[in-house]
Amino acid sequence: MSDIVRVTRHSLGSRGKNSIGGAVFGVLLVAVAVFLLFYNEGRSVKRYKDLKEGAGAVVTVTSEAVDPATEGKLIHFTGDAKTVGPLVDATFGISVDAIRLERTAEMYQWVEEVRTEETKNVGGSTDVKKTYSYSNEWREGVVDSSRFEAPQNHQNPISMPHTSGAQNATGVTVGAFQLPAFLIDKIRGSEPFPIESLDRANREVQLAKLSQGGLYFGSDPNNPDVGDIRIRFEVVRPGPVSVVAQQKGNTLVSYQAKTGGTVDLLSRGEQTAEEMFRAAQDANKSLTWALRVLGFVLLGIAFSMIFRPLVVFADVLPFLGRIVGAGTTFISFLLAGVVWALTVSVAWIFYRPLLGVAIFVLAVALLVLLIRKVNSVKARQAVAANPNIPNPSTPPPLS
Repeated sequence: MSDIVRVTRHSLGSRGKNSIGGAVFGVLLVAVAVFLLFYNEGRSVKRYKDLKEGAGAVVTVTSEAVDPATEGKLIHFTGDAKTVGPLVDATFGISVDAIRLERTAEMYQWVEEVRTEETKNVGGSTDVKKTYSYSNEWREGVVDSSRFEAPQNHQNPISMPHTSGAQNATGVTVGAFQLPAFLIDKIRGSEPFPIESLDRANREVQLAKLSQGGLYFGSDPNNPDVGDIRIRFEVVRPGPVSVVAQQKGNTLVSYQAKTGGTVDLLSRGEQTAEEMFRAAQDANKSLTWALRVLGFVLLGIAFSMIFRPLVVFADVLPFLGRIVGAGTTFISFLLAGVVWALTVSVAWIFYRPLLGVAIFVLAVALLVLLIRKVNSVKARQAVAANPNIPNPSTPPPLS
């Protein structure tokens, strides 16, 4: 079916009203971003101290026997993770010795894609053109076709007879130690589990076709129809793991650090305690920078929303709106950098004073740059409005 096109005109008044509402939301978004940045710096320092304390307290032991002398201590050991029984998915007739059994179910469905184009008109109104196109894709969840712009001829089933899911083994042991559920959940390394027979599956499942190691509910796996379902399985098999946690009898609990945080690590394969703590610190750094970047982007978007009414009302003349839009975007992200640096520096002054002061100086430098930029723009606008006013950047003529 061809694309569906809808064109809507938005007046200057309605755009202005929406932009003011967006500006209010932008103020709230600034507060959220500042809170996120401050929280992230505190979380990062706290996690660093937790791991540093753990690295200094950890004791490496053998997993073959529980030593009463290390009761209550943070211990590290390696060994093979083993299960006491198979994981079973009775519906599909599966029984496998695994730590985790994962089932992924996908349905072939209609999916709507919307492309938006905006044309600005003299007077401040805009024409918004939305193009709705439809294609078929495999999706895990049900896509609600009743919300489509053109639901006719693009109808999806409202439910799936089989859905995705996972189950973990209980009673997983590493040598003499019983792993608690929160550590079992940390074991990764899934691999495909091909289905070779449906003899033990439920009767309705036996109607499925074997296809590429999985199951297919439909006429032809090579030519799927809307509503067809494909299912594949993956397992995390028993194998070597490395563990860091506090010993409690023959099991383990999270180690409580002095800062109030917890330390419990598990890695696939055999790793030393030093390697595990180094990897945990690297993961902490990566998360810290990811949240820092997210906070900066949120601030940039928030300030752009706050300045949006200026752009909308400048759109009375489209070329003027483009100029104002470019200027406010630059100022928004420059201001985002200032607030970002100030927030991070205040957080570091609170948590780590030395580095915080250095970041604070950087923030002040950015703020001075912003003020000079704004003053420069105002001066040029004043000269453009009244050519008789001397340009402060031009030296006086020689007498």
